[in-house]
Amino acid sequence: MIELELEKTYLARRLPEGLEKCQHREVFDTYYPPSAAHPVLRLRKNGDRYEMTKKEPDQSGDASIQTEHTIRLTKEEFDSLAKTAGKKVRKIRYDYPYKEANAEVAVFQDGLKGLVLVDVEFKSVRDMKAFGMPDFCLADVTDDETFAGGMLCGKSYQDISDHLNELGYQPPK
Repeated sequence: MIELELEKTYLARRLPEGLEKCQHREVFDTYYPPSAAHPVLRLRKNGDRYEMTKKEPDQSGDASIQTEHTIRLTKEEFDSLAKTAGKKVRKIRYDYPYKEANAEVAVFQDGLKGLVLVDVEFKSVRDMKAFGMPDFCLADVTDDETFAGGMLCGKSYQDISDHLNELGYQPPK
């Protein structure tokens, strides 16, 4: 399946009220190839869904618009591919209703524990441009490559802490 993804990414200032009551799932990503500075091929376990996705930026250079090529996988296919070397990242993703959108609040685990990002997907460029940053967010980091999944994979919180400090980020409670 090929689709256009319209998405903004925000650095959380705090966890939104009522998040603990929201539907959530564990997301486990492995990015390939492990030798790439910014890998774009991703193997994902998203709750009980399995897929392989390649994201490519839109020709405009706008990081909020990307083409996504996704192949659904069986658990057996995922398990086999997951054995190959790649850069890994794990997070708990909450579906948080915000205004007319669904804010996906990603609470990173393991080495990136303390990092919380919020992704909001849109149906149209017009909707995306009209959307205001949620009040529980600190900064729009859509165009900041540091926070792209392929850049975060295999890193620790310490690896990005200087940049987080420049943005005034403190892990939300």
